[in-house]
Amino acid sequence: MAEKQEEPQPAQNGEKTETTENAEEAEKPKELEELPPFEIVTGERLPAFFFKFQFKNVEYSSGRNKTFLCYIVEIQGKESKALRGYLEDEHAAAHAEDAFFNNILPTCESGLRYHVTWYVSSSPCVGCADRITKALQKNKNLHLSILVGRLFMWEEPEIQAALKKMKVAGCKMRIMKPQDFEYVWQNFVEQEEGDEGKAFVPWDDIQENFQFYEEKLAEVLQ
Repeated sequence: MAEKQEEPQPAQNGEKTETTENAEEAEKPKELEELPPFEIVTGERLPAFFFKFQFKNVEYSSGRNKTFLCYIVEIQGKESKALRGYLEDEHAAAHAEDAFFNNILPTCESGLRYHVTWYVSSSPCVGCADRITKALQKNKNLHLSILVGRLFMWEEPEIQAALKKMKVAGCKMRIMKPQDFEYVWQNFVEQEEGDEGKAFVPWDDIQENFQFYEEKLAEVLQ
């Protein structure tokens, strides 16, 4: 004989049945999933693969949507010291240039002099150029030199105006020469195991691309 199934009993004393609870749960709007916070990757040496791809001074930078920034900070005072490392922005919510002033050099003491050198895969966007300009205007004891592998959207009037403001504020910017790429390779790139001291191998057109960008930067800053 088939076993008789129990019929669901009506809720008593305001209690909710399992079916009612499931229905109400389904009607509740689902909460939006929070995105992870923007992440800035820092370190002393960046992987060789990223250097070879991201720093390559090609004219059309397809797929190169990150910024890699290698920095040297020389702080001069009673006891001089130096900092060095690199920053990499993980996605487009913020940029490495902005992160430098937030994480690496958030304040400049008035009694010290700061000589900062950046080796950057591409030149700053309008927002980062504005941050650089304001930092230099605010801190007269801060001296910044930027060496860039490529120019970012250099034909845009807003970019040109932003780079000119940086120059007026005291920022020195130039295009990386082949020797500069070699310097970054030797001092900021992590060699694979067994490859320590491996010589830098220039890519095709590295000199021609340097000359192309050098001419364009001179036109922008004139």
